Amino acid sequence: MLNNKLKVALPKGRLFKNVVEKCHHTDLLAGEENLSKLSRKLVQVFPQTGHLFLLAKPVDVPAYVEHGAADIGFTGKDIIAEKERELYEVLDLGLGSCRLVVAVPEDYPHQKPGEMPDNIRVATSYPNLTEKYFQSLGVKAEIIELGGSVELAPQVGLSDIIVDITSTGTTLRENGLIEVGEVLTSSVRMVVNRISYKTNSEDISRLVTQLTAASQEARCSK
Repeated sequence: MLNNKLKVALPKGRLFKNVVEKCHHTDLLAGEENLSKLSRKLVQVFPQTGHLFLLAKPVDVPAYVEHGAADIGFTGKDIIAEKERELYEVLDLGLGSCRLVVAVPEDYPHQKPGEMPDNIRVATSYPNLTEKYFQSLGVKAEIIELGGSVELAPQVGLSDIIVDITSTGTTLRENGLIEVGEVLTSSVRMVVNRISYKTNSEDISRLVTQLTAASQEARCSK
């Protein structure tokens, strides 16, 4: 068992179930079967283990961890890279695999990111990663930040192209877009508050070992 009671930030939405199932095999949940309890309240102490769980939007998990509201958290690499919070990334859970890509309308004249014209308008929910990506290519881009439905932007003339997350590419194709470049690959990562990493190092290491074992067992069972 873990030596201390930990505060854990879990991602709401599509990642929640898979992350909780991974934690089910660790001392965080200690094999508790009724995991639906965790989705009923935003903040609760799990009685079987005494650990505190809070549910947050994946995009907010790094903030809770950085500022100590949570000792550890789980969210996507894309969000971690975009937010650039002061925390430690300690484990890739191999869940929720996706990619942040550059996509253009099918009839767009420039099919290579490095050959895009200066002042190209790029719609995205990842302004920091997008700006750095085009800077690395020597392209001056006008970044238009959106909270969602990024694929709509080129259709209504808001942007020339987009940078967005995709898993299968289906949504891009359905909106007349084609992938022409990749910014980064992403999956769910475990992140740790810097102070907690020092004060709870033994517990953190134990959790990493347990989660790694659970991931390996899942791969072997496929």
